[in-house]
Amino acid sequence: MSQMSFQPEKLLILGCGDIGLRLVRTLSVEGYSVIGIRRQVHSYSSTNFVYRQADLYQASALQLLLEQEQPDIIVITMTPGERSDQGYQQAYVQTCDYLIQHLRLLNQKPRLILFVSSTAVYAQDDGSLVDEFSITEPDTFSGKRLLEAERILQASEFPVCIVRFSGIYGPGRERLINQVKSGKISVSSAYTNRIHADDCARVLAHLIEKQKTSTIDDLYLATDSCPETLHQVHVWLADQLNIKNPILSVEANERGNKKVSNARLLNSGFEFLYPGYQQGYTALIAEKS
Repeated sequence: MSQMSFQPEKLLILGCGDIGLRLVRTLSVEGYSVIGIRRQVHSYSSTNFVYRQADLYQASALQLLLEQEQPDIIVITMTPGERSDQGYQQAYVQTCDYLIQHLRLLNQKPRLILFVSSTAVYAQDDGSLVDEFSITEPDTFSGKRLLEAERILQASEFPVCIVRFSGIYGPGRERLINQVKSGKISVSSAYTNRIHADDCARVLAHLIEKQKTSTIDDLYLATDSCPETLHQVHVWLADQLNIKNPILSVEANERGNKKVSNARLLNSGFEFLYPGYQQGYTALIAEKS
């Protein structure tokens, strides 16, 4: 009897930048054939990954991609061309609208659409705990547009999972380190929430794999297990960076003040590589030394 050949699933990453490439490296080479879409492609390649150049702001370009690739899984990790209301509307709302329209037009039914969103959809600023059931009343254009895009996807008939990441840090995302290296630490008692870029990719891979064999929820908050005040994070970083006598400053305050819960994600079976900022920043500092 001949053995049945195994066909890898085709995964399409719309807006394949840093998190998208980390996802590619996390996924099984045998299990997935990945196509990353960007306006300007990078030179990265692997046995199971290719870049395709396309302007996803053009509806016709997205339709052609879907016709040619017929993906089993679609991951949306867009980055706005500019940090403005129009930039977010194009990158998130318009892309999601085009995607749903063309999937219907082509009668395609991917097994999963994963949308990378943000905890910016929460405006809570009283230090309270937020989870997947908390009220979303964003007071910024970024949060409003992300929530609008989420709702377009969730109103569709397709299997959709929204992942709201908290503040992402890692190689190339070193804002808090740079703030402390300036010789100043914040006095802010507002809580901040973080997740390492490697864990972002691992969250996405975890949900893609889990949905193969069981049901997943349609929304997850993805953040590490250590919400902390900005002041305490700065103080700890200053100690790790051996910065003596830093100046207390009110200039580096973060927006918002909330503690983000990752209970649903942990209950799904996910395990963090960096469960707290101490582990993640220790690895990041070591990489740069």
